[in-house]
Amino acid sequence: MPTLNDVLAEHPWLDPAASDWLHLLVGDWQLLSDLSFADLVLWVPRDDGGWTAAAHVRPTTGVGVFLDDLVGGSIDRTRVGPVDQAFRENRLVRAPQTMWRDDTPVREESIPVVVRGGTAPVAVVTRHTNLASMRTPSRLEVTYLATADALARMIATGEFPTKGGHTGRRRGAPRVGDGVLRLDREGKVTYASPNAVSAIHRLGYGGELVGVRLGHALSGLLPRTGPMDEELMPVLTGALPWSTELPSRSASVTVRSIPLSEAGSRVGAVLLVRDVSELRRRERELLTKDATIREIHHRVKNNLQTVAAVLRLQSRRLDDPGAKAALDDAVRRVATIALVHETLSAHLDDSVDFDVIAARGLQAAIEVANRTAVRVRGVTEGSFGVLASEDATVLAMVLAELVQNAVEHGLADRDGTVTVAARRFTDEGGDRLAVTVSDDGRGLPEGFEPGRRGLGTQIVLSLVQDLRGTIRWEPRPEGGSRVTFDAVLRPPADRDDPGMKEPPAEGQGSGVGT
Repeated sequence: MPTLNDVLAEHPWLDPAASDWLHLLVGDWQLLSDLSFADLVLWVPRDDGGWTAAAHVRPTTGVGVFLDDLVGGSIDRTRVGPVDQAFRENRLVRAPQTMWRDDTPVREESIPVVVRGGTAPVAVVTRHTNLASMRTPSRLEVTYLATADALARMIATGEFPTKGGHTGRRRGAPRVGDGVLRLDREGKVTYASPNAVSAIHRLGYGGELVGVRLGHALSGLLPRTGPMDEELMPVLTGALPWSTELPSRSASVTVRSIPLSEAGSRVGAVLLVRDVSELRRRERELLTKDATIREIHHRVKNNLQTVAAVLRLQSRRLDDPGAKAALDDAVRRVATIALVHETLSAHLDDSVDFDVIAARGLQAAIEVANRTAVRVRGVTEGSFGVLASEDATVLAMVLAELVQNAVEHGLADRDGTVTVAARRFTDEGGDRLAVTVSDDGRGLPEGFEPGRRGLGTQIVLSLVQDLRGTIRWEPRPEGGSRVTFDAVLRPPADRDDPGMKEPPAEGQGSGVGT
């Protein structure tokens, strides 16, 4: 199915300003769909006189009309009359009679779309209401439909959507189903939906809402200390198209204001409100958990560095070269694990960009080698990507051992290069990683058998098994040695919280409110 960008790209006569305006409208027209209990379809004119559907949205507050998306399709010739008329005469046009779609009675209206500051329409929005799901209108339904009609008239005059007004990017932005307040020109509440009343009462206000100035009623409930949104009162009076959050001692409520106007004069506003107390509590818990995890990784890193320092001191007191070398190897291995925890302590989740660790580990081994007369260069190719912390620790140990072996044995008496190449791919077994560590040194010793000699190769073999992979050592045709291993990776940590899903909308599924 084509996107809005795809459809607009096929209509070059639309200038950038018109395209931007249509994107702005589609980004905020769920509001109109929910208030109308109706499907909305955006139509853009073609050179041949026809129309192409550029976007389609369904209501979350009621029963829609279309089962299939219309985007990319053409308008039915039998229904093109009202659309042409709305575009040509720049006014709202309702179909003269009830239309039928698959035995469902539908009321259809055409709304011309005018860019702010413009005079001629650039597109048409059709509104399709399923009459079969309607019943005797309630106060909620009547208010919603009247508000939707006001917004439709604003679309036809270029006054909606409001640039800069759709600021609901943070989690918890209110929707129509979360709660609606209708205000008059002075900021008095003329209607409050049941969900909106509940949200305001949770803030601590226990009085009647209808007939009171919302800003005055809530001003005494807000905290007296700490920063306060300077746009708060203009939002609560409906004078400013903006979003804010009301924090009280008992609850947190997000509020979005959409001023309503007629002929350029403000006549009132609609406020969307949502109780986000539980959502914010969960966010605070996650932040506390994140801080705790980072602190744990930081302390583990510090403790490992202390262990490495103690081993280093012990090594300096030994005269036995074999024992001294063994302790130095232990210091290096502890430092490798500490590097992983240091990287994890800087992130919010339990996954890590392993390319940083690989580069630092390779550089550390090269610096040690270059303290002698030998000059060694390190090269990395490809990308490891983001890994789960368990895989990162094991993989860091494997790489450290292989690079150290290449430096100590392959390039012990000559200049050369150590290359670490990584390739990430997916197959039937899941997400996998293939790694090659190669050098252009003296090559593998005669009769080399992995695991038979050297603690390092034994450690590597064991750790690769933990990664559910395989490993092999082989000589390079051009000289030197090459070690290749693969690993089956765990998925990185997923921070999406299943307990923070959006609640159902007010009146959803019935076509009317409660």
